[in-house]
Amino acid sequence: MRGLAILLAFYFAGALLHAWFIPLPGNVIGFILLVFALCAGWIKLSWIEETAQFLLKHMLLFFTPVIVGVGVIFSDYRAQWLPIVVSLFVGTFVVMLTTGWFVQGLLKKSKEKKGGECDGVSSID
Repeated sequence: MRGLAILLAFYFAGALLHAWFIPLPGNVIGFILLVFALCAGWIKLSWIEETAQFLLKHMLLFFTPVIVGVGVIFSDYRAQWLPIVVSLFVGTFVVMLTTGWFVQGLLKKSKEKKGGECDGVSSID
C-alpha cells in the first residue's frame, strides 16, 4: 500500500506542476521527480518495486479505453491510412536511430571514463 501511495503522490505532484508551471505532461514530470528521488536516495526502490511490478504486469488493462476509442473512429483511420502508415514507419525509424546514437555515445563516454566495459554491456562497432 505504501508503494501505491508513493507512486500516486509523485503522479499528483507532476500533475500539479503541469497545471501551474511546466508545459510537460504531468505523468512525465512525476516520473522525472520519482527517478530523481530514487537516485537521491529519498525513496528506496524496495518501497515501490512490488506495486510497480503489479502495475506493469497488468498494464494492458490501462490501454483498453484507447483500443476501444480506435475502434469507434476506425473509419477515419481508413480514410487516412497512408499518412498514418508513413508516420508510423518514419517515426519508429527516427526513434530507433536516435536511441542507437544516444546509447553509443553513452557507451563511448563510459569507456573513456572507466577505461573498460560499461557494466558488461559493449558497443557494436
